[in-house]
Amino acid sequence: MSLPIVTATRYVLPLREGGSLPGVVEGNDLGTYVIKFHGAGQGPKALVAEVIVGELFRRLGLRVPELKRIMLDPVIGKSEPDYEVQTLLTNSAGLNLAVDFLPGSFGYDGSAGNPGDAGMAKILWLDAFVANVDRSWRNTNLLVWHKNLWLIDHGAALYFHHSWMSAEKFATLAYDADDHVFSIAAPGVPAVADELAAAITPELLTEVIALVPDEWLGEGDRERYLGHLLARLEHRSAWQPGGAS
Repeated sequence: MSLPIVTATRYVLPLREGGSLPGVVEGNDLGTYVIKFHGAGQGPKALVAEVIVGELFRRLGLRVPELKRIMLDPVIGKSEPDYEVQTLLTNSAGLNLAVDFLPGSFGYDGSAGNPGDAGMAKILWLDAFVANVDRSWRNTNLLVWHKNLWLIDHGAALYFHHSWMSAEKFATLAYDADDHVFSIAAPGVPAVADELAAAITPELLTEVIALVPDEWLGEGDRERYLGHLLARLEHRSAWQPGGAS
């Protein structure tokens, strides 16, 4: 099993809101994508987190734009006048991550696309599970598209892999829900937690981890991700917002 693959045919523009300078590209399938580069500052680990977290969330019923692998020929960047962008394109030759572009979407500000109490609690619990530290009111990483809420930008999650924190430490690592965009939903988390925890089986985690391309992983990394996430699931009383269920 693998993510679909496309080839970038034209670089359209940079998205300077993101620290890793993602860009909008056109693909050979006539689709338009936000491209996340393996040559950006955080390297391929951010793309690994995007795949594991995004595909896990999708399988648990949340809306995440479709993810694809995308091949980038650095010749595309030769006509780019911005030296920073040109360097990034050159350094990211080969396989990168494509996120389906949602035209006309806008950032969630609480006035539209509200997921309801249970939906907010579900997102909060899942962000705590994967240690996603990038879903605050400063940067919600939530889009409203056709009146529905879509979750984006999960590269800051699973941060244990930057230094390969031990599974034992990650299992009980506290999560600061106070800074989360849906912190108000913390009291409702125990009501949704058991169902979510039961749905995250070893088989499901193995499936989403298998979607990560080999090029972005080191030897034994798939087993490490599985072990860390299963350990965290087992000790959820230590980090679960709203207390144990």
